[in-house]
Amino acid sequence: MAAIGGRLRSKLQPSISLLFDCNISKIPISKAYISSNLYSFTRQLAFSHTNRSTEDVCYRQQQSYRYLTPRLYHDGRPRGSLWRGKKLLGKEALFVILGLKRVKDDEEKLDKFIKTHVSRLLKMDMVAALNELERQEEVDLAVKMFWVIQKQDWYTPDVYLYKDLIISLSKSKKMDEAMKLWDSMKNDNLFPDSQTYTEVIRGFLRFGSPDDAMNIYEDMKQSPDPPDELPFRILLKGLLPHPLLRNKVKQDFEEIFPDQSIYDPPGEIFGLR
Repeated sequence: MAAIGGRLRSKLQPSISLLFDCNISKIPISKAYISSNLYSFTRQLAFSHTNRSTEDVCYRQQQSYRYLTPRLYHDGRPRGSLWRGKKLLGKEALFVILGLKRVKDDEEKLDKFIKTHVSRLLKMDMVAALNELERQEEVDLAVKMFWVIQKQDWYTPDVYLYKDLIISLSKSKKMDEAMKLWDSMKNDNLFPDSQTYTEVIRGFLRFGSPDDAMNIYEDMKQSPDPPDELPFRILLKGLLPHPLLRNKVKQDFEEIFPDQSIYDPPGEIFGLR
């Protein structure tokens, strides 16, 4: 048995060495490391008295090949920072964000902190702090940051800054602040897109103010951009308790989108509402 093991070992070692040599160029480690560990690998792969099957030898050969071959897939371990926006925030911006959150409940301290720290931020730090406050759902602080940005000499009206803030305020049911930004956006000759109209209409319906939702709807119809279906369908659903207003929106929807259909709940069809 020992003689048979010796003959198999002499046949397997050249093939194993050839396997290592042909893959050295593809392995992102030094050749010295491979040569220093080659002897230990070949000893593990050698046919000894404890390895009594060729299947075991083949399995060890596959395991060593997998060990030396570089991984071409993501193994689930984090490759860097898990905070997406951390690289965009400088130390000054991080300090301002933490300071604003610390004094946000004290209006006097908040105004003093804005004058002494927020106003001296650079352009990129101000914008990054604004985006981070929106991401953390600190909408009130984000609005205060926006008013500071608007007073800067480098500021130019940006519809996307308005859009993100208005949508965040509408989702938080803070429609008074949303309308202040809405009016400021109109004064800057900027027009909201369909998504902004949709969220503001939805916000007024959640706020329990269908009349204000209809005012935004009339403004949407006068927009230079053609309206989308979604604001109409949100109004049609939210105005179910108000059949007169809903019928008006329904007529406009049928004129603008003649190929689309509207679902009427059975309660409305049979006059149960």
